[in-house]
Amino acid sequence: MKLRPFILLSAAVALASACARYVAATRAAPATAAAPPFDASRPLTGAEQRWVDSVLTSLPLRDRVGQMVMVWVLGDYTSNGDSSFAEVRRWIQQDHIGGVSMSLGTPIEVAAKINAMQRISRVPLIASADLEPGLGRLEGGLFSHYLLDAGSATVFPSNMAIAATGREQDAHDVARAIGEEARAVGIQIDFAPVVDVNNNPNNPVINTRSFGEDPARVARLAALFVRGLEETGTVATAKHFPGHGDTDVDSHVGLPIVGASMPRLDSVELVPFRAAIQAGAGLVMTAHIALPAVAGDSTTPATLSPRIITGLLRDSLGFGGVTITDAMTMEGVGKGYTTEQSSVLAVQAGADILLKPSDPTRAIDAVVAAVERGEISRARIDSAARHVLALKARVGLDANRYADLEALRDVVGSPAHRALAADIAQRAVTLLRDRDNLLPIRGSRALIVQYAPETELKAGRVFAPTLMAALPGSRMVKILPNVARSQLDSIAALAKGMDRIIVAAYVRRIEGAGRFAVPQHVSAWIDSLAREAAGPRVAVAAFGNPYLIRQFPSAGTYLVTYGVSDDLERAAARAILGAAPITGRAPISLPGFFRAGDGLTR
Repeated sequence: MKLRPFILLSAAVALASACARYVAATRAAPATAAAPPFDASRPLTGAEQRWVDSVLTSLPLRDRVGQMVMVWVLGDYTSNGDSSFAEVRRWIQQDHIGGVSMSLGTPIEVAAKINAMQRISRVPLIASADLEPGLGRLEGGLFSHYLLDAGSATVFPSNMAIAATGREQDAHDVARAIGEEARAVGIQIDFAPVVDVNNNPNNPVINTRSFGEDPARVARLAALFVRGLEETGTVATAKHFPGHGDTDVDSHVGLPIVGASMPRLDSVELVPFRAAIQAGAGLVMTAHIALPAVAGDSTTPATLSPRIITGLLRDSLGFGGVTITDAMTMEGVGKGYTTEQSSVLAVQAGADILLKPSDPTRAIDAVVAAVERGEISRARIDSAARHVLALKARVGLDANRYADLEALRDVVGSPAHRALAADIAQRAVTLLRDRDNLLPIRGSRALIVQYAPETELKAGRVFAPTLMAALPGSRMVKILPNVARSQLDSIAALAKGMDRIIVAAYVRRIEGAGRFAVPQHVSAWIDSLAREAAGPRVAVAAFGNPYLIRQFPSAGTYLVTYGVSDDLERAAARAILGAAPITGRAPISLPGFFRAGDGLTR
């Protein structure tokens, strides 16, 4: 899913009144009490079945279609009279949508907003979020003048970092913590895990979101993640079906074409999906990719293909849960189709839930009109709506729809969860090259060069100070993508008086932008520093994309963290200084540079 990038400047003065309004109504039945495990195969109880039947019977056709629509809602504070909330209210009260997908906002704000929406919805809403690195993805933003966090949940390392630790149980433990925090704020569905096999180093959209390139290992970690989530009552979503790993196009901006044959799909891409389904994943999210080997052409997105959703996923893999599209606003499905066309085709293909249509009202109207024209059967709508209502019953929404705004403070961002995130971050650090035994660095004067895009406001605020405190006489400079050649020359001159150069590159995968590399003039300059025989030795720490070494192949020391966060910065600095062991192993390979399983121990 694509998130609109911006920084939220929180207004804390409004938060206290929001809390006061909702606490009284939610305390009686706190959602933060341990939810029973989610089991997609469990038959509904008699009471749950009666609830599903009675609700479905009460819904006219248009409202049944409404249950199949999930809209994107920002988790920031808004007053009840705010224009953006008025639009959400209309979708709930007039279009009778079935669910919401939350994005950005502090835990209290997100929970309060979900409660407010639940209060005005006739049928309980099912709430979801894209929580791949944990509930911390719903970050409250920064007070930009001071770089103070506005408050967030626990931010866990990426899937690839989890795989790099070598301890597969980490996938379960992280998922369990994520699930606990999700349920505490009123979210029942996590759009995770990503089970794509990232076997293409040029993939600009999956990258570190994947557990790696080995299908069998990705399958094991995916199954553990699914079980960890669902032990907490949170529904896991295996994505992006039938596999988005072997692409070099971002489906947010175009339609990737996967040229894999059916035997190749069966032995690579589908292996983790089978494992996730067997482990009990309640949802499978479809990918906006073309798959000619199954769909029969290179222009139809998998999301709109009956051969892929119904034929491959339902019939061949035997998936009996809920099917959900990826965001319908993405260009991988948006180009060449109107909202009406893509909505109708997705339902015809077998989708139970339409995620984030650009205009929910038009999407609902189009599907209703298709039913009335006989293009979609009434049974198809009833089946999808029943799937959604049964999912709501299985997560307990028939009994309680509210989050407890006080109790969540005992769960979200707890010391235990933060300690787990920090521990995994440390064990994930991987040293892929140390030609001159440069690490650990002790007692040297180092020039710390930090490259980061303008949007990475927090980049380096932990890494550089940690290093400089341990390496007296060191200096730090920060460069941006548009840095001038003259400035780079000045930095190179400054480096001549140093013992070491430590380059930190903050290059994360950015959805919808396709930017996962260092600008060529900057990478060439870094490579030239590493080639300088008479100059100080260079160590490169890659925060984010682990494949960056292709851009500066002369670097003698190369260390990767598979992500950007305070924990990963601290872990990398400690590893460089010898304050913590280095034990990570690469879950991916890069021909000519490193193999899967590589990693030097320090």
